[in-house]
Amino acid sequence: MILNGLGRTKYEELFVVWGEVARLLRDRGFVIVEPEVGELVTSLDMAGCSLTVMWLDDELERYWTAPADTPAYKKGAAEVPAAAGERRTDGDAETATATPQLAELSDDEGRNGGRLVARAFEAMAEMLADAEEELGRIDAIAGDGDHGRGMVKGSSAARDAAAKAVDDGAGQGSVLTAAGKEWAAKAGGTSGVLWGAMLSALGARLGDTGRPDSATVAAAMRDGYDALIKLGGAAPGDKTMLDALLPFVEELERRVADGEPWQQAWAASARVATDAAHATAEMRPKVGRARPLAERSVGTPDAGATSLAMCAVTVADCFTLTPKGER
Repeated sequence: MILNGLGRTKYEELFVVWGEVARLLRDRGFVIVEPEVGELVTSLDMAGCSLTVMWLDDELERYWTAPADTPAYKKGAAEVPAAAGERRTDGDAETATATPQLAELSDDEGRNGGRLVARAFEAMAEMLADAEEELGRIDAIAGDGDHGRGMVKGSSAARDAAAKAVDDGAGQGSVLTAAGKEWAAKAGGTSGVLWGAMLSALGARLGDTGRPDSATVAAAMRDGYDALIKLGGAAPGDKTMLDALLPFVEELERRVADGEPWQQAWAASARVATDAAHATAEMRPKVGRARPLAERSVGTPDAGATSLAMCAVTVADCFTLTPKGER
């Protein structure tokens, strides 16, 4: 049994459907073998779900229940090699080395920065959970409607990874890198990869020691923007998240160069990003899955630009200045 969400159906709704399907089948005496419920194959501009029923014989059941490990589908676990020739996976290696390495790379100021970054991820995850339905509605105008779900999954994974990195003694750079890695792995879709790349670029610039000054924060955001340009193949004007990110970065750089503390400059730049995201409503998408439905999207802002601006505003709220200009 495979119950597949096509992109716009929430997991909660899929499981309600599954509960009824399973009851009907079992009432009729059928045995269900390792059912799959989730977003396995999604499609552009499609709501609803698909239900696949397949008869199993002994041979097919053996294949169906066998472990699988691919980028898009994982099931079970591979057999552990014999002790004499045992190989460690990348995850095993990271688990064995992450804690001492992170603690050794950071200092007290870096670890304090890491805690502040983790707090920002927590706030972003909470905000995006509240905005999921609206982001999905916007994305559904000329897309598959899953942007809200993807942002919730990505930010939640990033929040958890950031909290773990903090527990391991990480500074702000490693917290951002860990969060970016998990965002890319768990969010799915192009935006998840882009957010992962951007956060990793920020982490590389900020590092794990000391307290980054305003110029370093502005340079980190420029690095994040450059990473998306290199990776995504899009450009400003294509109706993507770049149309909110570039105005944000440019305003942040300008204000920091004029001597403003980065926290104050960030708050003002977030407002610029919000205005820029709204302005994407009059654009026509030139790249991505929304391009075939370009005319339909006119009048609706880009979901990726909108969510990025929302995140920028949320981060600004986490780093408000005290009267002494401190975080």
